[in-house]
Amino acid sequence: MILYGRNPVMEALRGRRAHTVGEVWATEGAARLPWLQAVVVRTATPEEIERMCGSSAHQGICADVGGYPYVSADELLAQPDPLIVALDQVQDPQNLGSICRTAECAGATGVVIPDRRAAEVTPAVCKASAGAVEHLRVARVRNIAHFLRAAERAGCWCYGASASAPTPYYRPDYRGGVVVVLGSEGRGLRPGVAKMCDQLIALPLHGRIESLSVSAATAAILYEILHNRQQALDNAS
Repeated sequence: MILYGRNPVMEALRGRRAHTVGEVWATEGAARLPWLQAVVVRTATPEEIERMCGSSAHQGICADVGGYPYVSADELLAQPDPLIVALDQVQDPQNLGSICRTAECAGATGVVIPDRRAAEVTPAVCKASAGAVEHLRVARVRNIAHFLRAAERAGCWCYGASASAPTPYYRPDYRGGVVVVLGSEGRGLRPGVAKMCDQLIALPLHGRIESLSVSAATAAILYEILHNRQQALDNAS
């Protein structure tokens, strides 16, 4: 995998793929960045870098980092009181990258994606996540509904985001293990996946647009969960 962009390459050098980073190419200007001073960098022109990474959004740098190190879903479920984001066939790399960035910033345990009919972690996703995928654990599973069944067995509560749900997103008690399930762009959760959720929750929509983007919905729900959990801690103290 050839990563491009300053944040993705910088985070790869200090994240879970640090030991797999191979050659790094940069323009003369980018090679002077402070965080590259201890790295062997090959100088290249902007045109050469674009040919290597296939994007003009390279910001003067790219690197060969090897394949993405997915984790197993069991690893995520084994964590204490995990907070997991499960995506049901989200196909836009920009959305996946943005969701991963939010999940990492919110301290989520990880993100689960299906291995078919969905975006996977690519250089474009790495760029959209600003390098967050280098620190966040991402698992690929064959079937999201089966994963939710496993999450239930592990003691997690599964909440699916649905615009038509009767329960507001701030109503549940989000303590303990939680899986937040979000559907694909346009279609939302598939019926079989929605059926596996313990509860469906909805975000309020007071404008004229009928729905939020899946990445915006993820951000709103994750930070409500953080607020909910912090309140529970404050009330217990």
